[in-house]
Amino acid sequence: MKASTKEQGKGKMHELKGQVKETAGKATRNVSMEQQGRGEKITGKVEKNVGKAEKKLEK
Repeated sequence: MKASTKEQGKGKMHELKGQVKETAGKATRNVSMEQQGRGEKITGKVEKNVGKAEKKLEK
């Protein structure tokens, strides 16, 4: 598997994990968990975009 594909997969995983944390934080009114979820979601989006950029550079 190419590095760009792995990076996109890791990004998607972090994004989903962050979304779950954010939703759980909202449901339990846990501001800290909600903020962690947002941060992880943003990290996932960045990783996913890095993977896309690497894929374009491989061509």
